[in-house]
This record gives sequence, C-alpha cells and structure tokens, in this order.
Amino acid sequence: MDFAFIFQTMKTLLAAVPMTLGLFFLSVSFGGLLALLIVWMRVAKNPILSNFAKGYIFVFRGSPLLIQMFLVFYGLGQFGFIRYSFLWPFLREPFVCAVLSLALCTAGYSAEIFRGGLRAVPAREIEAARSIGMSGFLLVRRIIGPIAFRHALPAYSTEIVMMVKSTALASLVTVWEVTGVAQRLISQTYRTMEVFLCAAVIYLVLNFLILQAMALLEYRLSHHRRAAVSRLP
Repeated sequence: MDFAFIFQTMKTLLAAVPMTLGLFFLSVSFGGLLALLIVWMRVAKNPILSNFAKGYIFVFRGSPLLIQMFLVFYGLGQFGFIRYSFLWPFLREPFVCAVLSLALCTAGYSAEIFRGGLRAVPAREIEAARSIGMSGFLLVRRIIGPIAFRHALPAYSTEIVMMVKSTALASLVTVWEVTGVAQRLISQTYRTMEVFLCAAVIYLVLNFLILQAMALLEYRLSHHRRAAVSRLP
C-alpha cells in the first residue's frame, strides 16, 4: 500500500472539509428555519396555508435532490425576472445554489419530523400548563417546543446525517467540497480505491462527531426521565 500517496490524498481532501462543513451548517440552519415555518403553515387552521405546506412537503420529499439542485443551478437563469434582478449575483454562484437546494430539500423532511414531535406532545401537559395561566408564545416556548423537540430529536439526527452525505452532490454543480476534490484527484491519478477510501473516512469521522453531539444533546434534554428512573424501587 502506498502510504505516501494516501497521506498526501488525505491532506488534500482535508483542505476541502471547510467547504463541506459550510454547505452543511448553512443548509441545515436555513432548512431548519424554513421547516418551522412549514410546520406552522401545516398545522394552521387556514386551508390555503395548510395545503401549500402539504404541497411543498410532497414536492421536495417526492423528487430527487439531484434534480432539485440541477433545476436551481441550471434552471433559474432561464427566467428573465431572476436573471435581471438583484438576486442574480447570488444565484449564479454554485455555492449559493447548492446551499439553497439542500436547504429547500431538508426543510421538507424536517417539517414532517417536527410535526411528528408536535403530535407527540401529551394533551395533559398542555392542559396543565393552561390551568396555571400559560398561553400563546409562553406555552410554546416552555412546554410544547421543548417536548416536541425532544421527541423529534432521534429522527432529526438521522436527517442531519443524511445532509452531511448529501453535500457530496454539490460537486456536480462545481462546488469543490470533499467529493468534488476526490473526483478531481481520481481524474489526475486514476487511483479510485485509495482516494474514495480517504473520502469515506472523512465522512465517517464527521458523522461520528455529529452523532455524538446529538446524543449528548438528547442526554441533556432527558434529565427528568433519568431522575424518574432513579427513583424507582
């Protein structure tokens, strides 16, 4: 095994990790905020908002992310009102298109995960909070939000891991993240096995760290459950 080549390859791929992390954090952040808006629309009593949210979730969960990314990167420029607007200097950048595509897609999946967490909030918890005078935003912030997020966290951690892997698709719209740099190395050296093994190790380490962080967050949010178990005889 050529350790010198593997070391040099790993060094080259590690230099692309900040680009991968940038794609990941921006898309998860914007996607999470959009997902909250979609959930609000989905559970709203307004049929127009609710049906719009249903349609959004269906479209972005039902079509491949790669096609969504191609439509954003290659398709938006065909519309004159976009090409000649103030948005075009941003939307012509491959990085912005990749983040936009990833955020739009993960918002569809995350919205359903958050809605599932919301439905898991026990009605008696809400009634108890209302009986002591909580309502509106205070009720959401102190009772509904924390319980719903705790229920949604296991499924949401899976979506987070999927997003790390989905950043690899950005290489197809000329964003030089880890997979894109790996493909460029392979085209120069024709050593597919070593290069992709190094890339796989990087993704495994990133996902391991993220899963550990999510497990720690879940552990801290479940303090009351551990206390209840410890009191059992």
